[in-house]
Parts: sequence; C-alpha cells; structure tokens
Amino acid sequence: MKIDNGIEVLEIEMNMMGNRSAIHPTLLHDDHHAVLVDVGLPGSLEDIKAAMGKAGVTFDHLDAVILTHQDIDHIGSIQEVLKAAGKPIDVYAHAEDKPYIEGDLVPIKMTREWITKMVSGFPEDMRKQAEALFPKPTAAKVTKIVSDGDILPFFGGVQVIFTPGHTPGHISLYHQSTKTLIAGDATVSLNGELLGPKPSATPDMPTALESFKKFTGFDIGKVICYHGGLVDEQVNEQIRKLSK
Repeated sequence: MKIDNGIEVLEIEMNMMGNRSAIHPTLLHDDHHAVLVDVGLPGSLEDIKAAMGKAGVTFDHLDAVILTHQDIDHIGSIQEVLKAAGKPIDVYAHAEDKPYIEGDLVPIKMTREWITKMVSGFPEDMRKQAEALFPKPTAAKVTKIVSDGDILPFFGGVQVIFTPGHTPGHISLYHQSTKTLIAGDATVSLNGELLGPKPSATPDMPTALESFKKFTGFDIGKVICYHGGLVDEQVNEQIRKLSK
C-alpha cells in the first residue's frame, strides 16, 4: 500500500503456531534505491520480493535494512535477504539489541525453547510447524549502530526514536518529510485505532509506556504499525490520549 511518495506499507501473511495474521514491513524508496524496515519470519524472502514487486520496486534496488528490534518476526529472514541481495547491504539496529541480532545472546522472547513450551499441548502437525520457525539460529552482522535522535540520510531524513520496553533496544523511526512514524512494536493498532504497546508481548510495560510518550513530541500524520498496519486519522490526538 502506497501511503506517500516513496513510502510503501508491505503486507505479508504471518503464520505463527497456526494463527494467521498480517505483518507490515515498511519500504522506503526512490527510482534507484530502497531501504526495508524489518524482514518478517524465517522463510519470508519470496513474500518480501513479491510485495516489493507489487509496489513497483525491484529487489536489486535494496541498499539497507533497518531492524527495529530483535524479535524473530522482525529479523527472521535477515540472512535470506542479505544472501539474496548479492551485494553488501548495511544492517541498522540499536546497540542494546545488537548482540541478540548477531547471535551473541539468546533473544529475550520467542526462542526455540519458548516456542516448544508454548506448543507442548498442540497437535503434532502444529508443533512441527511452529518449531520449524527455528531451523537454525537467526543472526546477522549489524553494520550500523543507531542512537536516539540520529538522522539517517534516507529519502529526506529518517529520525531514530529510541523506544525501549518491548525489547531493550527497540527503535521507532520518523520520516521527516512525510510526517510518518514507523512504530515497529512500540504500538499496535486495530482498524485504524492506536492501542499502545501490547502487554502480552512487552516484558517491560512501564518503560514501553514512557517510550510511547516520546511520540507526543512529534507532529505525526501517519503511523505504520507492524501489527495492525496504517493509522492516518487524528494520529496526534490518539497519541496524546494514550499518553495520559
């Protein structure tokens, strides 16, 4: 879905433990270059290519990937994406989540052990499907460390907003020229309504809620939620109401 010049909300089906839903990586691009924000579960490469193609962007335009955080549904296909690119691709992430993304530390959520425990009472076919999400450790070298307030030189400037809570190194992104917030999992949405951080997926809710309040300092016209998609009605008002 094109939401502004050079910004596309991709929609990819996610099947986790039998639960089907859509996830929404963001694609920033011009006629020659593209930056992808988050890459889905393991095995999502072909879906990413198809979604980029639907947006009129060829995969070989991809120059960089920004990972908002360490969770498997955001970094799962990073190895596949980097290998398929056939050229050096920079990977951006915050220092706090870097060791988890690079495989030096076990992710704080959604590990093989976590999945195995969650599906212990499920039918065998569903257990195998869930455990197949972790055929081998997902890891990739983070080549560019980002910090709160950094302005990334992409398509008019993308500001990094450090929004820990969902994970220690979670970041959100503000595309300055279009007033678009790429929220990652700092908030979810449903039917165009912001709901704030999701408690069941957020180990440190107090910190996540404080992080969410940072959005009140920006003039935001649109929000892209990884889980929930685009929110573009009375965004600043919704943020202020949830921040009280």
